[in-house]
Amino acid sequence: MNDVLHKLPEFASNHLALVALFVAILIALIVGEASRLFRKWKSLTPAALTQLINRDTPLIIDLSASADFEKAHIPGAKNVAMSQFDPETQKDLSKAKELPVVLIDKDGRSVGKAANRLIKAGFTRVFVLEGGTYAWQNAQLPVAKGKK
Repeated sequence: MNDVLHKLPEFASNHLALVALFVAILIALIVGEASRLFRKWKSLTPAALTQLINRDTPLIIDLSASADFEKAHIPGAKNVAMSQFDPETQKDLSKAKELPVVLIDKDGRSVGKAANRLIKAGFTRVFVLEGGTYAWQNAQLPVAKGKK
C-alpha cells in the first residue's frame, strides 16, 4: 500500500489529462449531490405520488407540450406550457400556496426551474415527479388522454 502512495505523484504527472478528468468528474458529482440535498422541493417516485394523491389533494401541473399532454397525462393534471408558467399570475396557483403542488413534464428533466420559481413565490409544499410521465407510464399507472 505504501508503495502505491509513493508512485501516485509519478502517475499523476505522467497522466495529467486523466487526473484532470477524474477531478472534474468528482467535482461535478459533489456539486450535483450538494445541490440535490439543499433544494427546497422534493422528488417523488410514481408510487410516492400515488400515495400523495390518495392521502391529500395535490394540484398536479403538467408542463409538457400540449401535444404530449393530449397523448397521455396523469388523471386530474392541468396542462400549462412551460413558457407560460408564472406562479405569480396564474389563478389556479395563487389559491394553492398551502396545497401540495406536483410538477410533471414528459421526462422529469425540465421541471426543476419551475419548482424553484414556485418556492420563490412562497409555495411551501412543492414536489416533482422523477422521470415525468414516462416513469408514471412505466409503472403501469393510469393515464388520461385528450385535453382534460
